[in-house]
Amino acid sequence: MNYIKKILYSALILIVLMSCREQAQHKTPTVTSQKNTMEYYNERYRPQFHFSPEEKWMNDPNGLVYHKGVYHLFYQYYPEDIVWGPMHWGHATSKDLVVWEHKSIALFPDANGYIFSGSAVVDFDNTSKLGSDKAPPLVAIFTYHDAVAKKEGKERYETQGVAYSLDNGETWSKYDGNPVIGNPGEKDFRDPKVFWNEKTKAWSMLLVAVDHLQIWSSDNLLQWEKVSEFGKEQGAHGGVWECPDMFKLVVEETNEEKWVLLISINPGAPNGGSGTQYFVGDFDGETITSDQKNPRWIDWGTDNYAGVTYNNTPDNDRIFIGWMSNWNYANKTPTQKWRSAMTLPRKLSLRKIQGDYELINYPLENLNELLKTPEERTIIVESGAEETISFENFNQTEIRFTTKARDFHLTFKNKLNERLMLTMDGDKKQFLVDRSLSGKTDFEENFGGIQQMPITNLPAGQFEVRLFLDRSSIEIFINKGQYVMTAQFFPNENYTDLSIKNTGVGKLSLGDFKISTVKDIW
Repeated sequence: MNYIKKILYSALILIVLMSCREQAQHKTPTVTSQKNTMEYYNERYRPQFHFSPEEKWMNDPNGLVYHKGVYHLFYQYYPEDIVWGPMHWGHATSKDLVVWEHKSIALFPDANGYIFSGSAVVDFDNTSKLGSDKAPPLVAIFTYHDAVAKKEGKERYETQGVAYSLDNGETWSKYDGNPVIGNPGEKDFRDPKVFWNEKTKAWSMLLVAVDHLQIWSSDNLLQWEKVSEFGKEQGAHGGVWECPDMFKLVVEETNEEKWVLLISINPGAPNGGSGTQYFVGDFDGETITSDQKNPRWIDWGTDNYAGVTYNNTPDNDRIFIGWMSNWNYANKTPTQKWRSAMTLPRKLSLRKIQGDYELINYPLENLNELLKTPEERTIIVESGAEETISFENFNQTEIRFTTKARDFHLTFKNKLNERLMLTMDGDKKQFLVDRSLSGKTDFEENFGGIQQMPITNLPAGQFEVRLFLDRSSIEIFINKGQYVMTAQFFPNENYTDLSIKNTGVGKLSLGDFKISTVKDIW
């Protein structure tokens, strides 16, 4: 009976996906092919310098890998609608992580299930025997999600599969022996992140199972053995653990090395819904250990989830990209042709501040190439006073300044009196984002709530505030990425005024204040 069900399920999948596959084969969605269309990538709320799909639904970044001068971005994709559906792997490439080219769909669902999140590696030594010594394959490792088995109430509905490419990601073939890891009886058993383990001279795989991390090992990417677990009693457990990642970083200005583990969780983030926590610890090749009991968050905003880092980057930089949304409302945001975007790519580093290890995430220097000649000024505002700066369009800008102040409001406004409000509160040692009056908010009851970020470890003295506003998002970086918030917003008109209010007792000084228009990437 199980065999018959598999055949029927396979037939249904093939029927559902025939039109989708045909579209993908006859359509090569590249930026250059549609650049001359006036409306292309110019819809309301469409990000102008963040990656978004050409059309339809997108969520988690997958398979982040660099090879032969190309950064690959795969992602969870449903090509039939702008709401979540049977998952594929969409695909885009870049040479600089700034400008992207859309590619054809990389992986389609098959008889084993939908194609959920995972990772990709370059198998340089051809350990998998899926390529050759002269042409090492790109190998993708992903989760199969059997929706039929889940609907029938079975717990063993997720397994792990492999696909490979011999032409640097242009085309992909599934491994004949899939799945390579069957389900051991774990619900929510998914999201493999694979990396080459120098300590064991083998491949390591991170998998999450409901509320904890599992580490697996393999010599060839095809046969795997579980070697350890982590996290049942540590970190945040308000929801399901997802999208793990782990890597080694040298602590800034030292020779000390520590390992960092990323775990996304939904729900259970500090401002509701989806978020990504991190642990700092040690790794002996099989087991990760950390003294950290309380969760730490890579981003305190509501809209940075499922972020992972690139394998095989030049100079071994640890480059992070997250999905800029939240499962509380991801299917409801007011876009029409497409839905969702990615965060700006960020370089991760580890800094010790006042005795604590802090994971820093800060925009790549490559993004500076998009900045047009800035307007520069010095802002000085008396206690209790307010100054307003007008600008043609704040919804495609970078704003940067330095200050010692701990008490001020920044409010972006438009002619409809819609407002996005940012607050630095020195007494409470908090930074707040209030989007309750920012524009459209009624698509989700709690979308307009105030987001809070503790800044209790912010050093004394001058610090930098850097803001990136795109058409429907803001990314906030405080003290070069020590504290970060990412949030979507949906105004009915672009913001054209910035009000700066001094809520402290002395003069508010914002030095080296710059407003730069950010060029579009499409």
